[in-house]
Amino acid sequence: GKHILVTSGPTHEPIDPVRYIANRSSGAQGTALAQALSGLGAKVTFVTGPAQVPPPAGVTVVKVETAKEMLAAVENALPADAAIFAAAVADWNVATSEQKIKKDAKGSAPQLSFAANPDILATVSQLTTGRPPLVIGFAAETENVVAHATAKRDRKGCDWIVANDVSAETGIMGGAENQVTLIDASGAEPWPRASKEEVARKLAQRVADHLA
Repeated sequence: GKHILVTSGPTHEPIDPVRYIANRSSGAQGTALAQALSGLGAKVTFVTGPAQVPPPAGVTVVKVETAKEMLAAVENALPADAAIFAAAVADWNVATSEQKIKKDAKGSAPQLSFAANPDILATVSQLTTGRPPLVIGFAAETENVVAHATAKRDRKGCDWIVANDVSAETGIMGGAENQVTLIDASGAEPWPRASKEEVARKLAQRVADHLA
């Protein structure tokens, strides 16, 4: 009966009408987590970017494209008993051209103007009213995973961080398995590598135990 908000998938930040900036997130981990929470009886609002996997059954699905759209959907979904930010949100957006950017005669690369996207995890973590009692972020790192993720938890103000190594050789981003470390105020707890479904079930049960 608890209301859990879950974000998932990548975001697509448009460059022009036919191109965009994205990342390699498939949305599989967030989808598995929403399914596991629903299976434990939660009412789940699932805010997803353009994922490679279909959304889970039995949850309220809100589809978005960009980081700004995801933030608006998240704010619209509150209040919640817990918010879990598994989406791989693009850090930047690009000043968008209304027309397709064409090659010039010299083949020179276009000059793109970048701006920071809203920080969804920090925005919700630092709410003074209406903050979910439990806010969980994800940290996809390629080096110094625990140190970077611990610093991220402190910087953003969330309660837990789920950290993983998404270096190309791990096969985790876009793959079927995950290996995470759960970081909270008491320290870092490494979990063994497992299927994303098993990681989701373990994390969902941890959330359920905490809320109980």
